[in-house]
Amino acid sequence: MDITWYGHSCFRMTERNLGSVVCDPYDYEKIGYEPLKLKADIVTMSNDKPGHSFLPGIKTEPFVIKRPGEYEINNIFITGHATNKKGEPRNTIFVIEINGLFVAHMGNINRPPTQTEVENLGTVNVLLIPVGGGAGLNAAQAVETIRMIQPNIVIPMHYSVARTLPELDPLSKFLKEMGVSQVDQTYTTFKVPAVDKLPEDTQLVILDHPLGNETPDNEDEEKADNDAA
Repeated sequence: MDITWYGHSCFRMTERNLGSVVCDPYDYEKIGYEPLKLKADIVTMSNDKPGHSFLPGIKTEPFVIKRPGEYEINNIFITGHATNKKGEPRNTIFVIEINGLFVAHMGNINRPPTQTEVENLGTVNVLLIPVGGGAGLNAAQAVETIRMIQPNIVIPMHYSVARTLPELDPLSKFLKEMGVSQVDQTYTTFKVPAVDKLPEDTQLVILDHPLGNETPDNEDEEKADNDAA
């Protein structure tokens, strides 16, 4: 399975002969980066904010999943778990199983999960987790959540880079909380190892975005409201 990050909380997972899944496509006018023009067979949307549910960013006609439940599309199995309390904006964690690998996209979860919620997720080989605060987990909460879930691989998301409009913390704050002084390697696309070759200890993987280290054209550009993020 190949995993590519397109900024904010948006990822694309592809597996030959099975298809592709895009998680949380964003409205670039609210979030930053450039317009999304992704192909997908399946799209999951963890919440209704424009930073996580912008279907015009997908140029195909995918099967769209917005709510908790169990789904099977073309031998890709997806389970949605609701997290936020009654009266809070909805958030759904999606666990996506492709060829025996389990990827959990935490969406905009705003607190560490309970032990029951962790148990309900089942196996998590790859954890896609917000680390930059705002409407999602901050760095300390993310580290606590990682220790609870104990995935094989962690990929951070929902943090600030040069072109991010919402007020979020940078990746460096999360790395410090993880006790990581520097990252030796980053990936444009990460190929997840087969199940029997996954690392036993949790491995941190940082994905690059093509515009991630560029300076915005207008450094005085007004920051977006975190309600979109």
